[in-house]
Amino acid sequence: MKDFYFWKITLSLALASFFIFASMYAVQPLLPVFVTAFDIGVSASSLTLSMTIVGLIIGLVILGFLSDRIGRTIFIKLSLIGSILPFFFMPLTDSFFIFVMLRFIQGFALAGLPAAALAYLSEEIDRRSAGVATALYISSNALGGMVGRVATGYVADTFSWEIAFIGLAVFGMLILMLVHFMLPSSRFFQSSSLSFRKDLEGFLFHLKDPSLLLVFGLGIILQLSFTGVWTFLPFYMQGEPFSLSLQAISYLFFAYGLGVIGSPFAGWLAGIFGLKKVRISGITVLSIGIAMTLSASLFWIIVGLCVTCLGFFTAHSLTATAVSEQATHHKGSASSLYLVSYYIGVSLGSSALSPIWGNYGWQGLILFIAVLPIFYLFVVQLLQRMIQKKSARKGA
Repeated sequence: MKDFYFWKITLSLALASFFIFASMYAVQPLLPVFVTAFDIGVSASSLTLSMTIVGLIIGLVILGFLSDRIGRTIFIKLSLIGSILPFFFMPLTDSFFIFVMLRFIQGFALAGLPAAALAYLSEEIDRRSAGVATALYISSNALGGMVGRVATGYVADTFSWEIAFIGLAVFGMLILMLVHFMLPSSRFFQSSSLSFRKDLEGFLFHLKDPSLLLVFGLGIILQLSFTGVWTFLPFYMQGEPFSLSLQAISYLFFAYGLGVIGSPFAGWLAGIFGLKKVRISGITVLSIGIAMTLSASLFWIIVGLCVTCLGFFTAHSLTATAVSEQATHHKGSASSLYLVSYYIGVSLGSSALSPIWGNYGWQGLILFIAVLPIFYLFVVQLLQRMIQKKSARKGA
């Protein structure tokens, strides 16, 4: 039976994670609203997500480095504060440039939690219980992302996007107070004595490993395709023949619920059939789900979105596991690099696909992002065989 200390840590991080990921993805259903509110194009509107991710990537590197030296809990709490404050200021500006800069700053602040949370869990919780705590933390990521999208879409359609952001800020303050009083101070944190140069060498070590580079690339491709679906879905569903309201579109994000069960389900299947087979199956299911959204039927589009989520979270969780298994040294750095590649995929999926959407519409976009993971998988299989043959010749 888990003790009170375990549950204080687990619930605190789950609540913090829920809000952080709700904040990160809150703008996704609102992209068509920003086009009208700021008189901008679709490509510019997508910057409200991609620039947040750019800030997050920078924050992961800097704040991860600092958390190893200063401590964990301070960055978890500062992450919440830095995520809340921009929500109060964004509704006050008429400048899209300032709005995007506030999202960039918010993205940097968001990184404080993922940069410190898993390390804090591994240090403070008994190894036998750490797996349960980590699973709950990761599930709250998916749950927060889903609720953030659904709630902001619903409130923005019923009232306004400004009220949606103020509501998020107030909710965040409640979470901050709970975390401040519940989250225990670190008991086993030991400040790293490694220099920045040594940390950098740890990162660069993995960039020389061809097998790991292929896995990092897969992280980018998976998230690029997955984010691409959800970024342009609101624009597609607002048009003919669906003409859905923003509120109705926001309900489509409930498909993310499969992400809450997808990761542990994938781990269970991998234990039976093997990681590689289940990961390939997840990638295939992802591509099939994306392709299903080409249907003219709203019902089959919803089914396709559910299949897409199940396939993505299966493939993503097992790809992250593969990184830890393949890295022989500096496993923490390898995981960080995968996280960075994952969020590069988010940024590309929200902005780099805009020309395809603009020139070829939903059909062209979906065909591209449905085929891309399968094509990359084929390339990976081919290159891995070449690497294995090369290693075998060296060993001979």
